[in-house]
Amino acid sequence: MMYLISEFSEKSGVNKETIRYYENQKLLEEPTRTDSGYRLYSDEDIKRVKFIKQIQDLGFSLREIYKLLGVVDQDSVRCQNMFDFVSQKQAEVQKQIEDLKRIEKMLSGLKECCPDEKEMYACPIIETLIDEE
Repeated sequence: MMYLISEFSEKSGVNKETIRYYENQKLLEEPTRTDSGYRLYSDEDIKRVKFIKQIQDLGFSLREIYKLLGVVDQDSVRCQNMFDFVSQKQAEVQKQIEDLKRIEKMLSGLKECCPDEKEMYACPIIETLIDEE
């Protein structure tokens, strides 16, 4: 089945501008057109956009998604390349988690510096941060 951009937008769950942006970024192939010049999209295009949105929700950037789609579309050794890609992303996420835990610990320590009197002029949190520089 073929869809005009408004139907495609509704079925894929993204707005028309996003669809055009994905085309410009080469995440979607240039669609076929009617004799009048209207874009036509397929069910496969809908699946692709839903995949892009799902992967974006997992924290992948559009640049990473572009690479990932290159693996999906073109690689003859798809499984190995996909494994490598996912492994690299997992390592990045693990590092982000470690960084966030370190930040959380630092914030907890700063919070403990604060006395019960929160209307004091001299803020111990600011003083602690200034002293660490």
